[in-house]
Amino acid sequence: MKNTLLFKDLNFPPTYKYSSDSNHIPLEFYEDTFPIAKTIDLLLGYFSSNAIKVLSKSFAEFIYNGGKMRLITNHFLSENDFDNLLDNTEINNEDKIIDIFKNLEDLEKNLSKEGQHFFDCLKFLLKKKRLELIPVKFNGFDLAHCKKMILFDGKDYISTDGSINFTLSALIKNSESFQLDAPWVSNVSKERIEEEKVNFEKIYSNQHPNYKQIDKKEIEKVISNIGNDKNIRDLLDDSIKLGSDSYSKKVNFILTKKKERFNTLIEKIDNTPKFPFPQGPRKYQKDAYNEWVKKDYSGVFAMATGTGKTITSLNCLLNLYKESGNYRAIILVPSIALLNQWEEEVKSFNFKKILKVGGGNNWEKDLANYSSNYSWGLKNDLIIISTYGSFVLDRFQKLFQKIQEDFLLIADEAHNMGANNIQKKLKDVKVNKKIGLSATPKRIYDPEGTLAIDSFFKDTPPYTYSFGMAKALEFGFLTGYKYYPLIVELSECEFEEYTEISKKLLKFFDFDKGKFRDDPIVEILLLKRKSIIHKATNKLDLFSSIIKELIKNKKNKFVFAYIPEGNTTNNDGDTVKILNEYLKRIHNNYPKLKMNSYTSEDQNLEEVLRGFEDGKIEVLFAMKMLDEGVDVPRAEVGIFASSTGNPRQFIQRRGRLLRKHKDKAFATIYDMVVIPRLESNLGELFNIEKNLVKNELNRVAYFASLAMNFYDSKEALNDVCQKYDLDLDTIINEL
Repeated sequence: MKNTLLFKDLNFPPTYKYSSDSNHIPLEFYEDTFPIAKTIDLLLGYFSSNAIKVLSKSFAEFIYNGGKMRLITNHFLSENDFDNLLDNTEINNEDKIIDIFKNLEDLEKNLSKEGQHFFDCLKFLLKKKRLELIPVKFNGFDLAHCKKMILFDGKDYISTDGSINFTLSALIKNSESFQLDAPWVSNVSKERIEEEKVNFEKIYSNQHPNYKQIDKKEIEKVISNIGNDKNIRDLLDDSIKLGSDSYSKKVNFILTKKKERFNTLIEKIDNTPKFPFPQGPRKYQKDAYNEWVKKDYSGVFAMATGTGKTITSLNCLLNLYKESGNYRAIILVPSIALLNQWEEEVKSFNFKKILKVGGGNNWEKDLANYSSNYSWGLKNDLIIISTYGSFVLDRFQKLFQKIQEDFLLIADEAHNMGANNIQKKLKDVKVNKKIGLSATPKRIYDPEGTLAIDSFFKDTPPYTYSFGMAKALEFGFLTGYKYYPLIVELSECEFEEYTEISKKLLKFFDFDKGKFRDDPIVEILLLKRKSIIHKATNKLDLFSSIIKELIKNKKNKFVFAYIPEGNTTNNDGDTVKILNEYLKRIHNNYPKLKMNSYTSEDQNLEEVLRGFEDGKIEVLFAMKMLDEGVDVPRAEVGIFASSTGNPRQFIQRRGRLLRKHKDKAFATIYDMVVIPRLESNLGELFNIEKNLVKNELNRVAYFASLAMNFYDSKEALNDVCQKYDLDLDTIINEL
């Protein structure tokens, strides 16, 4: 809440004096001035519990409005003060001084509600770096009852003068009074305020002859130990719950008005969007927003998997809300799993108005009502989260096109927007603000689709904001990994078929340009040959040996396995799914291993992921379902048996493994690299094969270059590089 009220606007007593026996009691001063104050400088002769009890009632609203405090105090309590902080104790000796460091345990166990609330407030300010504590010794100068305040509202300073008792009983009895100085009252008041400011600054800067600063770490430690971690909503709520049974009617009237005001603030907090983490967005997330604004609110965030693309884009929406006071957005996702995952992220920002489209949700009536209201000028807050499949539906487009003008569009896994069915709809999408999110915006083998994406977002490489894998690892946002490329050779039968196809391709190969000529037959033959690589039977043997090694080293938990899609022929000549062959072999070889699959045909996918997170499922077999966006940070080992040749899939799959988790020191990736046969004589096919192997090594080299065990990875590829006269370092430098 932004305050435009100033001290000068308040109704101070005509005499500018507050006392417990007048119509203007001290609590009224605290309740009126604290919410307006930008800064409070407080000088306490000792760390007074009575001051704590009184000030605690006004502290929370000061914090809510962004106030900062400097507190100069001794670290001692009188016995009276110490006991006043505790519940149900009798005060026997008001003059005895107690060191709160030595009596910390008693203080923690028996702190009263007011005392606890005050320490909670102090801890909040400390964490937010909005409190400076300056403990001092008085060099024999008796200031035990010195209690002064200097408050600043952004324009004027005011100060209190008098022996303020700060006692809780002073709220009821006639024992507290002080004089207020304000600059508009008189020149004398101005002089007194300036004198108090100068005096405070001398103590603060350790220049005052009667004060000596001592180490503040101990007193901060006390606050950290006693104070609870609470957010501002809880602090406001605690403040209005502080007891008032024994107070006078004047006090209760003030507290009742405050309760009404705080309930309004709490309701506002409950319904106001905010960043989900108290430390706020990271620097790179702020940078992404600033670059997006510079590009006229349209662009692609090319960010590595696991670096917080979702949070980064929602922070942009939050900033728009802070500027305009409203929010309207549509978020596009490729799967139902991501539909639900985005809903949770949106809720974490406290955006309340959410409509899910797709995944069996009933949305048409709500969207139709919203569209109707919108046409009449009722432009309410709304976030639509839709799958790409539902987004392209004519009935959705008919309604969305009526409201889209004020909406921010966020496209998750934005490379999907280059697909033909989505491309056709882009010409009708007229949103002015848009963000594309992808670790891999470029569509491999689809330059037209890539061009459509770049055109829609008005962006080109290196894009509006880029945060690649190397930077993410360097800054510790992702887990480091060990990478083991494993060579898989074709079987004799597969090699014969592969060679036969290669010979047919030979007549289409342009040796001068080092690539194939454009011809439909080339595409058909390449797909056939890729299928042989994809389904190479020797992968299964290697896969089984990797599992055996993991079991031997007791590393067979939290394992992701990416298996080739499609069918194959088993030993009996039957057509079966490749995935089922892997499941069958591993179950037969290692019957005690707990495993499951995660595919579009499987049921209860959320339960499957939960079982994997909990370690009840040790190995999870997938094909493509885990490629895009699903968060499983517990995964530690990845086995990539699927050789699709699409770099995006490998980058996304690696990202699944590299998400941070408190129990994961590093990730391990086993990557199967299929080549024809190391010992074969390729003859006239050599140049064709060299070109294809180099393309495969581009991916492998990039993975290896960022790995913790780069030289191990490099050594594993030596034989392949020698056979095809390739140099891995050169390939890496050319990436």
